[in-house]
Amino acid sequence: MNITASMVKELRETSGAGMMDCKTALTACNGNMEEAMNYLREKGIAKSAKKESRIAAEGLANIFVDGNKAVILEVNSETDFVAKNEEFTNMIDVIGKTILKSDAHTLEEANALSIDDDNTISEYIVSMVAKIGEKLSFRRFELVTKSDDEVFGSYLHMGGKIASLVVLKGANEDVAKDVAMQSAAMRPQYLFSDEVPEDVIENERKIQKELAINEGIKEEVADKVVEGRIKKFFKEICLVEQAFIKDSNLSVQKYVANNGGEILKMIRYEVGEGMEKRNDNFAEEVMNQVKGN
Repeated sequence: MNITASMVKELRETSGAGMMDCKTALTACNGNMEEAMNYLREKGIAKSAKKESRIAAEGLANIFVDGNKAVILEVNSETDFVAKNEEFTNMIDVIGKTILKSDAHTLEEANALSIDDDNTISEYIVSMVAKIGEKLSFRRFELVTKSDDEVFGSYLHMGGKIASLVVLKGANEDVAKDVAMQSAAMRPQYLFSDEVPEDVIENERKIQKELAINEGIKEEVADKVVEGRIKKFFKEICLVEQAFIKDSNLSVQKYVANNGGEILKMIRYEVGEGMEKRNDNFAEEVMNQVKGN
């Protein structure tokens, strides 16, 4: 029987399996959609579709560098146990190195990249869901390019729970690594104070004014106190204004400037930040496995 593209598409949408897996299943089952679905289920391939509603907020971040290009990415799993699995870390390597060779700038573009003749990144992840047995999610990435007079600084903390990538101009790689370590350790949310959204600043002003008044500071002087605290706020959340961890007498910006450089870019990923965390019910999980769910 001739297996059409629409048949493959239908089975793929139903099962969550890769295109080639669906084509193989339909061919083996002479185009019978129900039998093909059972074929995929028997091989464990269709199980990945059942996991889509589950929470994947663990995982790893990583950084890949080749010449003037670098990729920082985060891939999530349901449990930290799987995040330490060699198959999972190898999967991240494949994804990162594939993106590094591309010009992808969106998740849609990255997921459509070919890993080999049979699989895109998206299809590869689906196949790994079936193999590993957990929901896996390629959450985010950024592909960064630099010029020859610029340097990358990268740092992974806790085996990839935090990843920081910076770009410096005029300084050497050791200085760049120091800045990346600072970013990883001190959790800056922005590079410069002028990047902080006005609504974030206004919210902080409101909080600090309320605190000042509650501390007994008269309202007519509270505004001056608040502006001082806003400057301190910037020193906490903006990388260039933070006290340098290796010498608190210097700001990060001053440290880099003393070494002939300036910071151009910072990207910091902390795995699972802003995501709902999984609340494990191990008894329920065991029962689901017993029942074959």
